[in-house]
Amino acid sequence: MIILVDYNLTGYVILFQGTLAVDGWLDLLSIRFVTLQEAGLATDTNDRIIWRFAQSNQMLLLTANRNAKGEDSLEQTIREEGASTSLPVITIGNLDRLVEREYREQCSARLADIVLSIENYLGVSRLFIP
Repeated sequence: MIILVDYNLTGYVILFQGTLAVDGWLDLLSIRFVTLQEAGLATDTNDRIIWRFAQSNQMLLLTANRNAKGEDSLEQTIREEGASTSLPVITIGNLDRLVEREYREQCSARLADIVLSIENYLGVSRLFIP
């Protein structure tokens, strides 16, 4: 599973990868993190385009800061374009706590669980972790 990492989480990718590796999840699951830049998207790309990109490329979108402000907001996009086959958007509940090992482990375990059982989450618009 490829996870598209929103611009506000770019610096946390290494922490996530390390936590998933230490906890043994990367031995069980194929998870790869891709930043917006690596995907060829600018950091100021609007939410609608990012969501469509993630969906068309079968990527989970990992974010912490997408809101419902404006017609191209992530929340508005999900409401208008989400379908029963859409992949969920994974949202970190508290970005500031990602520096805490225990919180990051909880987020990583939840993320791994979602990837492991992705078919159970199709059509679910947004999942907050941990």
